[in-house]
Amino acid sequence: MAKTVLVIDDDPTQRRLIQAAVEKAGFACRTAPDGETGFTTATEAGADVILLDLTMPGLSGMETLERLGERIPDVPVIMLTATSGIDTIVTAMRAGAVDFVVKPANPERVVVSIRNALKMSSLTGEVKRLTRKSEGGMSFNDMIAAAPAMRQVVRLGQRAASSDIPVLILGESGVGKEVIARCIQGASDRAGKPFVTVNCGAIPENLVESILFGHEKGAFTGAVSKSLGKFVEADGGTLFLDEIGELPLDMQVKLLRALQEGEVDAVGSRRPTKVDVRIVSATNRDLAEQVKAGNFREDLYYRLNVFPVDVPSLRERREDIPALVSHFISRFNASENRDVETASEETLQMLCAFDWPGNVRQLENAVFRAVILCEGDTLQPHDFPQISGVMPEMVDLPPVPKRVPPANDLPAVESEPLAEVLAAPSSPVTIKDDEGELRPLTDIERDIIEYAIDFYQGHMSEVSRRLGIGRSTLYRKIREYELDGEENRKAG
Repeated sequence: MAKTVLVIDDDPTQRRLIQAAVEKAGFACRTAPDGETGFTTATEAGADVILLDLTMPGLSGMETLERLGERIPDVPVIMLTATSGIDTIVTAMRAGAVDFVVKPANPERVVVSIRNALKMSSLTGEVKRLTRKSEGGMSFNDMIAAAPAMRQVVRLGQRAASSDIPVLILGESGVGKEVIARCIQGASDRAGKPFVTVNCGAIPENLVESILFGHEKGAFTGAVSKSLGKFVEADGGTLFLDEIGELPLDMQVKLLRALQEGEVDAVGSRRPTKVDVRIVSATNRDLAEQVKAGNFREDLYYRLNVFPVDVPSLRERREDIPALVSHFISRFNASENRDVETASEETLQMLCAFDWPGNVRQLENAVFRAVILCEGDTLQPHDFPQISGVMPEMVDLPPVPKRVPPANDLPAVESEPLAEVLAAPSSPVTIKDDEGELRPLTDIERDIIEYAIDFYQGHMSEVSRRLGIGRSTLYRKIREYELDGEENRKAG
């Protein structure tokens, strides 16, 4: 979790001296002897801060700086220069450098410059994130979703963003359903348009109609002015109906009509108002069960559940925890003016082993508290007293999951020709029917899930991980396909 510094300098002595100072300060360090090698290292291996020599043979420092600015503009670059001429410094700063250090580099000056660059990078990143959020421009690149269980969520979200299809986001409380909804909006043609959130469980029952559909002045006692309502506010953009399962039954009827007709009736209004709204809803409840119990309208359920997206819990995507911790540290450093740099390996080991019943929201709040409690520059297990107090001894905890590269970083895999796959005699799932034609996809999927449950002896966590789907998706498909043997399933 230590921040990585890349030193690009053709002088081996300078590289060794700076590397020693950087590593002594607790940073990881990579080195490169020229601009070409440094550019390749920065773009492929990655770096949090780059120290770049101005004068080098081959690709010069200014040329390297220009390339880095085009490829990885968010990584701060500190220039190393043998001259302190004002023209040289101004040119470098205008080209994108955040600081400069005159050689021979003073170790303390280098470390201070690195720390300042990291702090400025955190502040800049937080400002950009808040700007994208407020302007409806968040994208799936803003999400920390490298874990296998999250890749399907991202793929589905990207597909949903390409149309106006109604999306129903399913998942436990705190998994980040609103973040996914914002990313769908940001990746769609409605990016930059209004994104209006309504928490259906937090509205008093007697005000639901007015808040959703608006009201005219004088329509009821206390209506001293006209209110447009959330549907009209979201016109042209996206309306996010959070906790849709909490909506009262009588309001479900009006919501269904608004979705079907594309118009809303404000309280006290004589004529409906046309609206162009993309609906994304979310719930942590099993709406199918609520339909059976009579608490949710079946016709509305089918209207909303056109494109379901199941979001896995945090315990199903532990590979993302180190990156999430780093992200939250940067955010709270910026908002609380703190100087925490990272979390220790023991801390990450503990956090990755915890079950997180409150999911990402609980992790965020735990890191917030730890950043405030931390007395050094590294989060330690004792900064999480509510977690460390219930965890077993450190020696009994599993190691930190290895970083999973983003989907677009994965190496291409040579796939087998389709004919060979279909003809494979050892395949446990039959692809063709008795007539030699391909079987329906739903039948193949059912057989694969049934085989996986049997193969992993009913351990549903392992089944969902191996199939690359969330636990809630897996259980939903088990119900849909009416698979037997539920009494033999195990939670872990």
